[in-house]
Amino acid sequence: MQQTIYLDNNATTKVDEAVLEEMLPYLSQFYGNPSSMHTFGGQVGKAVRKARSQVAALLNAEDTEIVFTSCGTEGDNAAIRAALTAQPNKRHIITTQVEHPAVLNLCKHFEKQGYTVTYLSVDSQGMIDLTELEASITGNTALVSVMYANNETGVIFPIEKIGQIAKEYGALFHVDAVQAVGKVPLDMKNSTIDMLALSGHKLHAPKGIAALYVRRGTRFRPLLIGGHQERGRRAGTENVPGIIALGKACELAQEHLAHIDKERELRDYLENGILAAIPDCAVNGHPIQRLPNTTNIGFKYIEGEAILLHLNHYGICASSGSACTSGSLEPSHVLRAMGLPYTVLHGSIRFSLSRYTTRQEVEEVLAVMPTIAERLRALSPFKNDQADWLQERQQATVSS
Repeated sequence: MQQTIYLDNNATTKVDEAVLEEMLPYLSQFYGNPSSMHTFGGQVGKAVRKARSQVAALLNAEDTEIVFTSCGTEGDNAAIRAALTAQPNKRHIITTQVEHPAVLNLCKHFEKQGYTVTYLSVDSQGMIDLTELEASITGNTALVSVMYANNETGVIFPIEKIGQIAKEYGALFHVDAVQAVGKVPLDMKNSTIDMLALSGHKLHAPKGIAALYVRRGTRFRPLLIGGHQERGRRAGTENVPGIIALGKACELAQEHLAHIDKERELRDYLENGILAAIPDCAVNGHPIQRLPNTTNIGFKYIEGEAILLHLNHYGICASSGSACTSGSLEPSHVLRAMGLPYTVLHGSIRFSLSRYTTRQEVEEVLAVMPTIAERLRALSPFKNDQADWLQERQQATVSS
């Protein structure tokens, strides 16, 4: 069986063996309901409280500020809806053009409900301009919702500066930190963030478990209404095995942060190796202000899907963008917002590493990428930047 080289960790991650070991007893031996009054359920409730503390510790937050959810999308939806419900007289939202669909599509939904939404632009390196934010925000702004780090390019936004501007105008500040948690240090006790979403399967816990940080004192009406679980902020019987797993994953992530530079060095080794060996390619995104595990590289004159198919032949997993939009043939909305040329848009590949990635795996990728690029460029119908037919096709797609 062919060995898999997994470089798609921004899409999902391998469940850590220690995480799996921690959660397994709660699928069999300790199956009680944590809300039950008897001892059998009470011991499960105690384990859930421990997991909440582990999540809070990674964020430097209080245990009571952690709400367990099912995924990052639920957390984003719950936070945004709560912010708007708490301020019914304010009808303006600010976000960015490069957000995850969990935020973008919800904001588009609220536009249809009569809200005004400002979508902040980004420059060619994927960075927002704070002057545009300052020019857009008003006393009518209910919410500023900006991702901590972009899932496709890894670009990290100046979150605390954004939060300071939001606070000056009395707007709530929500952050989708799904890609950032476990990769950069976070400190909620000294932050301007009111609500922050994270997801377990991005930091070596299983899919189907996540958490939402809600700052103490923030008015919050639940998305799910029912029982008393999560202090009335998220009804429904708790996903106990997932919660235990998330707690352990956060504990391990906190330990790993001390060694995150090793991940960055390996990312740079991959990135520099590709740039040195293959002509007409460049990194998409800010060269410094980005996640330590992520590189998004544009290969001119090649279709990204073709690159992925060839990589897959060698057992190498990568991505051409967000896993939540991978079924679309459209070029990435993130890269389009950055104004990249059409000859790069269609040939951009994201490699995202994890603490399990090895130097040998990176060297195997570097060994095959030049051949793949050369082979595909030999077949490419466009060989230079005057690819008028590609531009016309893109414009026709946008118009329709």
